[in-house]
Amino acid sequence: MGLTYSEIGDTRPADPQWGEPPSGFRQYSRTVAIGHGREFWDRVSAEVLHWGVKRRSGFRVRPDTEAAEGMDYRISAGFGPMMVHEPVRVVQVVDLPNRRGFAYGTLHGHPVSGEEAFIVHLDPDGTVYLTLRSLTRAAPSGRWRAGFPILLLAQLFYRRRYLRVLAN
Repeated sequence: MGLTYSEIGDTRPADPQWGEPPSGFRQYSRTVAIGHGREFWDRVSAEVLHWGVKRRSGFRVRPDTEAAEGMDYRISAGFGPMMVHEPVRVVQVVDLPNRRGFAYGTLHGHPVSGEEAFIVHLDPDGTVYLTLRSLTRAAPSGRWRAGFPILLLAQLFYRRRYLRVLAN
C-alpha cells in the first residue's frame, strides 16, 4: 500500500522554517517551549523518536520501535469496537545534535490524508521546544471521507494534548 498523497516530506522536520502548503491541504504549525536544559533535552528528544508524543496522548503504536524512515506503523486509539486504526509510514527522520523528530505520512485506510511531524529542538540558551506540523485533507476514499469535518475537531483535541504531554 502506498501513501495517500504525493507531497511526501513537505512537513520538513529537518528545516527550522516551513514554507507554503501544497494546494488542497490544511496546514498547521505550532511551536511551544516544553522545558529547559541538557538533561531534559536528552530525555525528551529520545522519547520523541520513540513516538512519545503519540503514546503519551493515548495512542498505541505498533510495532513498538523507534521511528525509522520507510517503516510502516499502525497507530490506534479508542476502546473495544470504538477503536480507530491509522496506518502510517515514516517518511523522514531528523536526528541532529539540537533537532530531533520525524514525519509520517498516511497510508490507505487512514481517516485523513496527509503528513504529520513531531520535532523537538534545543536553543543555544537551553530552552527545549516542541514543534507540530501537519498537512491534512480528506481521505481520498473510504468510510472516513464523509466524516472529515468531525475528524478536524478530533485533530484540534489531540493537538492540544500533543503540545502538553512532554512539558517539564
